[in-house]
Amino acid sequence: MTPRPLTTAEALALPILGALSLLLAWQWLVPALGVPAYIVPTPLAILRTLAAEWRFLLTNAVPTWIEALLGFFLGNALAVLLAIGFVYAPRFRAAYFPVVLLFNTIPVLALAPIIILIFGLGMLPKVIIAALICFFPTLVNMTRGLRDVGPEQLELMHVLSASPREVFFKLRVQNSLPYLFSALKIAASTAVIGAIVGEWIGSTLGIGALIIQSTYNFDSPLLYATIVVGSTFSALFFGVISLVERRVLRWNVPHNA
Repeated sequence: MTPRPLTTAEALALPILGALSLLLAWQWLVPALGVPAYIVPTPLAILRTLAAEWRFLLTNAVPTWIEALLGFFLGNALAVLLAIGFVYAPRFRAAYFPVVLLFNTIPVLALAPIIILIFGLGMLPKVIIAALICFFPTLVNMTRGLRDVGPEQLELMHVLSASPREVFFKLRVQNSLPYLFSALKIAASTAVIGAIVGEWIGSTLGIGALIIQSTYNFDSPLLYATIVVGSTFSALFFGVISLVERRVLRWNVPHNA
């Protein structure tokens, strides 16, 4: 028996109910199990910290958001440009794609100190780290999307006397957009992670720095509140990319997605 599809109201209400049920369970279980508040605070304690320290949290969040956004646009722009080069220059791809793949195997935590040493303690190294962590998924997806064009499609464009420019924009780019948006939605979260990792290594301001400070001070409510602020931005950023995807790919996004 095929399950009944969700209505619009159910699609909106069920995630909220699911989140509320988990928060209520958390609120009840922490005191019931005797878990110390300095290890796991209750949701109400975290909410009180968010309300009391919102100015302080916002002051630290804004630099991280800027670093993440700049890294997102830089990393994805470079990945798209390199993917185009890989598609139209097979020898270039054969020479350098393995190098890019090898570089991607280096953990970002290992690269971060090197980047900090080279570029200093300002915003630039955090942007570079955020860009690096976004770069590879977009490169792989965009390259695949641009190349994943059937010979019959290319033949049809040839029959229609399409110029190379038209083949690129009307066939290859259109075909690559679903792949690209899949990568961009991943990058929306990983860009924030990259910025935070950069702040862990060398910063006195930002979400990453505040996570380190609150951990050392055993200020668990502030630690959790900082994580909530960072994850909320990631979720909103993901939502914006998803909204743009729905607008751009009306022909490709399912109605119940």
